Amino acid sequence: MSAPPGRPRQRQRPRQRPAGGLRPFSPFSIKTKLGTLVVVSVFITTGLLMVALRTDTELRFITVFSVIASMLITQFVAHSLTAPLDDMTTVARAISRGDYTRRVREAGRRDELGDLASTINLMADDLEAVDRHRKELVANVSHELRTPIAALRAVLENVVDGVSAADPETMRTALKQTERLGRLVETLLDLSRVDNGVVPLRARRFEVWPYLSGVLKESGLAAAGRPGLSSGSGGHTRNDVHLHLDVFPSELAAYADAERLHQVVANLIDNAVKHSPAHGRVTVRARAGDAPGSLALEVRDEGPGIPEAERHRVFERFNRGSARGGDGGTGLGLAIARWAVELHGGRIGVAESSRGCRILVTLPGSS
Repeated sequence: MSAPPGRPRQRQRPRQRPAGGLRPFSPFSIKTKLGTLVVVSVFITTGLLMVALRTDTELRFITVFSVIASMLITQFVAHSLTAPLDDMTTVARAISRGDYTRRVREAGRRDELGDLASTINLMADDLEAVDRHRKELVANVSHELRTPIAALRAVLENVVDGVSAADPETMRTALKQTERLGRLVETLLDLSRVDNGVVPLRARRFEVWPYLSGVLKESGLAAAGRPGLSSGSGGHTRNDVHLHLDVFPSELAAYADAERLHQVVANLIDNAVKHSPAHGRVTVRARAGDAPGSLALEVRDEGPGIPEAERHRVFERFNRGSARGGDGGTGLGLAIARWAVELHGGRIGVAESSRGCRILVTLPGSS
């Protein structure tokens, strides 16, 4: 089942500067510290010189004391300036090696170095998020490519082994899976826009019964291959589970992106089949929603179900469903389903059920 990438930590944004790029006067700024250093050094030298004139102290001793005092003060100020720079250098080198977990500790300073530290930490947060999204994208794409590849492999193996003939119907099924692979490759371009919230939906009106019949047929083909063939996304071969479709009324129509909705239904069926008992039944039910033009879809299995305490986590990325037994899958199926549903402005969740698990999807339809 699926993902949280974990919530990104709260990032400390650099303090905004006024228009023109000029920094307002601050008693904590580096310029103020350097100016104070010069003034203090002058005062110390002047004070010691006055002491020398009034006490007949030799000028060379005064000079030595002045130099020592100025060096101590300068060392103190220099350390406060160079220590954060050393820390920033260490963090920058770690980032250049691909370690985006390191942060500068001096981000709370109230001077220019504090601003620089905050900016470096912000950059590290952004790079860490980009790296995480890249890994999730690879996982998502790999997960989505498995289903059509498994179905296409099952069809071709059946033809090669003589189980089925290479008739036009079989070839049309293989062609349909090949076309789906092409569409999934095109989806890569769409997924690159997810972070910016710009993912196009090619919504259209279609009849629900023939559409869902095709999805169930593809799921059945993926599970009908020889033992060892990976079915769907979870790597399971389950040809003992009966898939049942219940659509009412029979002429029910929906308005949605058929490709995105395919992701939803295929992943929900795959998840339900995995957790079904031997010779169990998975039911896909479609009804008109409460709002005009909306669609209510549910996928129900006869498995152990999901405890109420775990229901809020099942749609998180990389959550492999410990409540129903880890299955070794990628833990992305339900997360992808939620992503596709939310693109439509719909809702998905675990509904109450007297037996097994019942996932309910509501799509708003056309406006």
